[in-house]
Amino acid sequence: MNDEKATNEADIKGADERFMRMALDAARQAGERGEVPIGAALVRRGEVLALRGNEREFRNDPTAHAEILALRDASTLLGGWRVLDATLYVTVEPCPMCAGAVLLARLDRLVFGTPDAKGGAVGSLVNLLELPGFNHRTEVASGVLAEESRALLREFFGERR
Repeated sequence: MNDEKATNEADIKGADERFMRMALDAARQAGERGEVPIGAALVRRGEVLALRGNEREFRNDPTAHAEILALRDASTLLGGWRVLDATLYVTVEPCPMCAGAVLLARLDRLVFGTPDAKGGAVGSLVNLLELPGFNHRTEVASGVLAEESRALLREFFGERR
C-alpha cells in the first residue's frame, strides 16, 4: 500500500511539473509581449483545455489575468461555467479575483508556483479558498517550480527598473 501511495504521489508530482512547465511557457510569451509574465494551464483528466498568459496591457482590461482567460476559454469549450474535475496550474499565487473565480468555477485543484506577498489570496495575504461558508472546496498545492516562476518575475521587473 505504501508503494502504491508513493507511486501515485510521484505521478501527481510529475504531472504537476509537466503542466506547470506549460504555464511557464505561456508566462514567458506574455512577458515577451510586455505583459507581467504569469501563465496558466487549465487541465482536465490529462487534457489541456486552455493555456493562457496575462493580457491586461493588450486588452486594456484589468480582468485579463491568465487564470481568468483560461477559465473563460475552458467554459466556452465545455459549454458551461462549471469546470469540474479540473486543475488550474498558474505560475504565481492567484489574486482575490482569480481565487474567487477558481471557487466559482468549481475547480478540484489549484497548483501554483511562487507566492505573491503583495496580492496573493491563497495564503499570502488571505486564503479565500479556506474561508468558511463557501459551498465548494478546492485542493491547493503550492511551490511547484516556484524558483522558475520567481525568476521570470525578477527578470521582467529588473529590466523595467
